[in-house]
Amino acid sequence: MKIVSVVGARPQFVKAAAVSRRLRARHDEILVHTGQHYDYAMSGVFFEGLDLPPADVNLGVGSGSHAAQTAAMLTGLEEIVLTERPDWMLIYGDTNSTLAGALAAAKLHVAVAHVEAGLRSFNRSMPEEINRIVADHLSSLLLCPSHTAVRNLAAEGITNHVHDVGDVMLDVLNWARERSSDAPGLLRRFAITEREYLIVTLHRSENTDDASRLASIVDALNAVDEPIVFPVHPRTRKAIGAAGLQLADHVRVTEPFSYREMVALASLARLVVTDSGGLQKEAYWLGVPCVTVRQETEWVETVDAGWNVLVGADKDRIVRAIRDFEPPRRRLAL
Repeated sequence: MKIVSVVGARPQFVKAAAVSRRLRARHDEILVHTGQHYDYAMSGVFFEGLDLPPADVNLGVGSGSHAAQTAAMLTGLEEIVLTERPDWMLIYGDTNSTLAGALAAAKLHVAVAHVEAGLRSFNRSMPEEINRIVADHLSSLLLCPSHTAVRNLAAEGITNHVHDVGDVMLDVLNWARERSSDAPGLLRRFAITEREYLIVTLHRSENTDDASRLASIVDALNAVDEPIVFPVHPRTRKAIGAAGLQLADHVRVTEPFSYREMVALASLARLVVTDSGGLQKEAYWLGVPCVTVRQETEWVETVDAGWNVLVGADKDRIVRAIRDFEPPRRRLAL
């Protein structure tokens, strides 16, 4: 069977690392990198760190508006589908690459399989929510990471070919934890001590494209009286510079990490502060409390379990949560 797999952003590389190894043992896979994350720090180092096979095709789309980026991906993916005539298009998550893959395949009558189907934040102002909904409604096979995701699809009338397969992110996380990463070296590099620092990621457009929200989050980080390691997404770095914001000396700003480095640092942190979807759940699996700078999350299970708290972009709420948030002692299997 011939399968075209579409990736374009770091979370998709993580998921594909678990799936592609198994697919290629039995099927003919063509791995397409749309180029949504296009520089080495955002994609190349991830391919290397995950032992993910090199992309067979790189569309090189790069940054741009949602319309321009998705249109360029559609054009490239349509050509690949017409040339390769695959049996399936495999898509991951909720990015513009996900949406483009679903649309290109559906319009050419190629079956779509969606890994991480059924997630919902119930906030349609988020581009990712639109991408999820459209991709799910175009998919022929819906591979859900949880019972909650299955219920979300049922509420929208999607019940056929829906499967709760568990979360491939956990497979990759366990794979990464079994492999060496220089955790002591990373601690020395940033002059930090185990369980005495925070790790922060910030990249959602709702935070980076809103100057007041971004300023409030930066003010909160500056007000925290403990070391912070902040691998900065290129979009975030550009937004911080454009807004004229300054980060305090205790915030260690660095380039994005490889996946193994990120897992090592997150596992040893006292607390994670993020607007990422995947890191919320990874923090839960690693037993690290998470403060999420959003108003809602697609990973509601982590909030219900008491290990994740939603604080939005309010400075005082962020600082208070960083200082006072304590999860329960027990963690349930999600």
